[in-house]
Amino acid sequence: MHISTQFDSGNIEVLTATSPDDVQLKIRVDEGSEFLQWFHYRVIGARGQALAMKLVNAGEASYPKGWEGYNAVASYDRQTWFRVPTSYERGVLTIQHTPAHDSVYYAYFAPYSHERHQDLVARCQLSPRCRLELLGRTLDGRDLELLTIGEAGEGKRACWVIARQHPGESMAEWLMEGLLARLLDDQDPVARELLARAVFYCVPNMNPDGSARGHLRTNAVGANLNREWETPTMERSPEVYLVRERMRSAGVDYFLDVHGDEALPYNFIAGPDGVAGLDPRVLELQREYEAALARLCPDFQTERGYPKAAPGKANMTMATNHVAGAFGCLSMTLEQPFKDNANAPDPARGWSPERCRKLGVATLDALYAVFDKLR
Repeated sequence: MHISTQFDSGNIEVLTATSPDDVQLKIRVDEGSEFLQWFHYRVIGARGQALAMKLVNAGEASYPKGWEGYNAVASYDRQTWFRVPTSYERGVLTIQHTPAHDSVYYAYFAPYSHERHQDLVARCQLSPRCRLELLGRTLDGRDLELLTIGEAGEGKRACWVIARQHPGESMAEWLMEGLLARLLDDQDPVARELLARAVFYCVPNMNPDGSARGHLRTNAVGANLNREWETPTMERSPEVYLVRERMRSAGVDYFLDVHGDEALPYNFIAGPDGVAGLDPRVLELQREYEAALARLCPDFQTERGYPKAAPGKANMTMATNHVAGAFGCLSMTLEQPFKDNANAPDPARGWSPERCRKLGVATLDALYAVFDKLR
């Protein structure tokens, strides 16, 4: 039996793997920080053997509540991911599985590889509706790409959607895949009507360095990008700096920042509650958007989410709060689960890439429902 991580987003350290029923592993900490939770590794040569893989430092994870009621994902072909029995006790996360084939991958959530990202960008830029712009490069020298869908014109709204500030939240880019496919579908009536009145600026992966390195929350030097929006720098957080500068030149009328939440088994939205001086109509519009999304997509709900910040107490280093304060627009964080959707569980797959894509499609229906009130 061999265990490897020398591939995109790989993360695990092998302590001992001499006995299939007592494989001891350790999650590697994000470079330059104390965050850890993402794991992704491959097991070769264990076909037909009952594996008990113990992540012995799971109790030190950034969000240990995320392990409660959680099942890891596995795949033989890296295309179809399914859930496997997983338990958490006394700080140890134990994944149990008997592989049916010679090679199997295990991960915290279905990975979204850099290769798939490149395919997504390449496919989108073939559409006459889409333009690809290189905003700049990351600290590891990777391209930071912006996809602009639609043509600018007088009176058109600027709609921004970004994903994966936290690289381990791969569900965010799966959602972007569904959203982009719909925007580029010339037979889709909602996409047609939105693009007649708006231009979409989409960043499918805000943190390509952290994604490739197998990080949970940070970039190459340990910066949590969603705490960098007030004073980003090219030395520490070029990803945020470059996107923020482009926002200033294009304007923002709608902003959606797509994430994943380790602990809560629901899809929900967090808004700019607590931003000082924010026009109350922005929060009312958010409520209308959420109600529309819940009505149009039963996988979304409004009953459970984060506590609201008190007036004037918003963390302005976060994207949603910064954008709301700077542009006075509808600005939201969309969270998806690592676990399952507790309101509509799927024991075999949990919350899955397929459902992420469909939620991405539905966000455009909700936007269409409130579009006339954006300004």
